[in-house]
Amino acid sequence: TTTTTTTTTTTTPLPSTYVPQSSKYRTLNPALLPTLQASLPAYDYLKSLTAGHKSRGPPPSEIYEDPRNQNVLVYIGAPGRGRLLPRSQAGVSPWDSSVQGGDAAWEGLRVYDGKVFKLDRHLKRLFKSAKALGFENVHTKEEVVEAIFRTLAANGMRNGAHMRLTLTRGEKCTSSMNPNFNVYGTTLIVLAEWKPTEGATTYDNTKGIALITASTRRNSPSTVDSKIHHNNMINNILPKIEANLANAADALMLDLDGFVSETNATNVFMVDDAVLITPHADHCLPGITRETVINLAAELGIPCEVRRVSLSEFHSADEVFTTGTMGELTPVTKIDGRTIGTGQRGVITARLQEAYKTLPDRPGWSTELPPFASN
Repeated sequence: TTTTTTTTTTTTPLPSTYVPQSSKYRTLNPALLPTLQASLPAYDYLKSLTAGHKSRGPPPSEIYEDPRNQNVLVYIGAPGRGRLLPRSQAGVSPWDSSVQGGDAAWEGLRVYDGKVFKLDRHLKRLFKSAKALGFENVHTKEEVVEAIFRTLAANGMRNGAHMRLTLTRGEKCTSSMNPNFNVYGTTLIVLAEWKPTEGATTYDNTKGIALITASTRRNSPSTVDSKIHHNNMINNILPKIEANLANAADALMLDLDGFVSETNATNVFMVDDAVLITPHADHCLPGITRETVINLAAELGIPCEVRRVSLSEFHSADEVFTTGTMGELTPVTKIDGRTIGTGQRGVITARLQEAYKTLPDRPGWSTELPPFASN
């Protein structure tokens, strides 16, 4: 005979709701809302002066390549309602489409010696992106140019500056991906920083950089079309993480068929037997600097092909370089551990770099900044 003993454990059930005796969670009396709105700016400013606020991250000397960037002024606002704000107070609404769904378009612009380089070309692409995305109640070109001039003037920037120009679908009246709830017009952000063409956030345009090939493939037009210069950047950020982990500057991205498209941040060119070659723009952004280099090549008598290019062609190329507004033209000396050419900047790359540097001073290539008044 077998006897089985069953042990029963009794558990005291938790209450369905827990109400502390003295709660720190309070419902705001609506009558106090005007007082809160009026007092918050002063409170935020005083809070920014506290030791706790200042020690929330690394010291400024470790963060800012140029210390002036700690106190830049940023332009933010809907059509007719934009204003300049200190960096510590700059921000967009949690209901803005850029926060709700990365729903925005952007451009990067450079300022050289009192001129904004290719401003009209960048604005044309910005408004084409806004049209493709179906934005409504959009800032006019005149409003955007005025905001740019105001921002640069407020910061005293006439040279050595880079601007990130962002146009979002705007603020929504409720949290949703539905554009029907965007009722306030687009939001314009003009973020200008002191940023050299060669530095911590860009590249070494003399010694060159190393690239790896990313496992993440570039979006095709059947998913998210890169010809819309949009803010859905996760397809670029994931390869950048791969590059960081591999101690490389950036990552080459292949299209869905395995051909080279671009890097996570720039367009890319190679040189083979004195012929300049760049991938077609089916999967990549047809960049403005890319377009400029193709035109420069024709001017200098350098043959140029735009076609599908395989990764092995890049591995065995005589020269490789990347192009972008922020970093201009950057030599690539290694890809996936393979040395490109001699391992140094190539002759054709250097010729194009020198020619590119003359462009901001050429008639018709840049927009002159107006004089800035000082207080």
